[in-house]
Amino acid sequence: MINNKKFGLSLSGGGYRATTYHIGTFRKLKELGLLDKVDVISSNSGGSITGATYMMHFGDYETFEKIILSGVRRSVIKFVLTSFRILVPSIFVLGIIVGSTWLLFNGFPLFGLLGIVGLILLILFFQFLLFPLSYLNEKAYDKFFIKGARLSDMSPNLEIVINSTNLETGRLFVFSRTSMGDSKYTYDEELPDIKYETTNFPLARSVAASTAVPGIFTPVKIKKQFYEYPEDYKIVKPRLVDGGVYDNQGLHKLTQRSSKYGCYYILVSDAGNEMPFQNRYWNSLALLFRTSNVFMNRIKNLQMVRQLFQPGKSQEHEVAYQSLGWDFDESIPIFIEGLKQGNIKEDVWKLHGISDADIKLKKWEVITDKLKESIDYEAIMKQLQPEEKLELARKVSTNLVPLSDEQISALISQASVMTEIQIKLYCPSFFH
Repeated sequence: MINNKKFGLSLSGGGYRATTYHIGTFRKLKELGLLDKVDVISSNSGGSITGATYMMHFGDYETFEKIILSGVRRSVIKFVLTSFRILVPSIFVLGIIVGSTWLLFNGFPLFGLLGIVGLILLILFFQFLLFPLSYLNEKAYDKFFIKGARLSDMSPNLEIVINSTNLETGRLFVFSRTSMGDSKYTYDEELPDIKYETTNFPLARSVAASTAVPGIFTPVKIKKQFYEYPEDYKIVKPRLVDGGVYDNQGLHKLTQRSSKYGCYYILVSDAGNEMPFQNRYWNSLALLFRTSNVFMNRIKNLQMVRQLFQPGKSQEHEVAYQSLGWDFDESIPIFIEGLKQGNIKEDVWKLHGISDADIKLKKWEVITDKLKESIDYEAIMKQLQPEEKLELARKVSTNLVPLSDEQISALISQASVMTEIQIKLYCPSFFH
């Protein structure tokens, strides 16, 4: 805690880009003496890899970072696609395609057509059985990062909430050390209080659920053995996909002050970039991905507006929001714009040495100087990486293919410098 108030760290999704970017956030928090004061971590997708691994090595930071940086140099995609469970059904499907094509053009068109129709029906009804991508994804995470751990193996010294989206209810399904579930299963009067057993639940499976991008990975199921009351298995059957579908920043749970995850201070580590301009869609899959990205980007923007740009007096939290897509030199101008609109809490701007007269008289240059002095702006500027390295970081894709040393360095550097300037601007009480 800080000032007797809970401090939450939100880790966004974004594949290996997010997994690595958040290391820069962790490094800076450790350097500032704030990492040990984090009470709750809320994670999504690629951020869940980082969060879960940290929880397994709480108190041994060097091992945690070593495992993450080693893991992101290995390919989850290659692991999945070269698996026996993928190669065999792929060969089977290819055989049907080749055989049906041969029959079509060699005097047996009816049999060839039946083969193609049969294959289409097979894919429509049994795709997830044929290609269990999330199961293999789980195996890759377990091998690269989790090392066989269970939910109950995570550190009891702080809370973590690993977020996934439950397609059955349209809500979050969350995993923590001592509990997992969906709020609808707990508070809906038409349902019994559905409880799950976390002691032996594979930690890698919760991460696989959090990263199960729709259209690529199969939804993750909760097996009957993990229901506290086996008969409840017939009542609810959650189907879990990427937490980013509901909340890509992992911010939602941290802002619920009445819950055990709710926090007053929140740092959002966002590995998202601005949506690229795109006007070509070659197939339905590309269209689906673009549409999904639009949905998640809108949710992110709504959350950011609510937490950063709503009138300061109505805010229930102090939120420092840093993002890969933000430029360093825009941080203070955006803060000042918030002052102009009355969207920065009074106790925040006063800790920077800004007076009522400064604001009433619109002494924006004076305020800028006071902010720079308050956060030691010049010292932070010295940590900036060259523009070409920043561009390299922003070009890293959100998939799970290996990252180069240069990409890793660029991502970590940007997260580190943005964490420092944003947390010093929006949470000055940490340093007073």
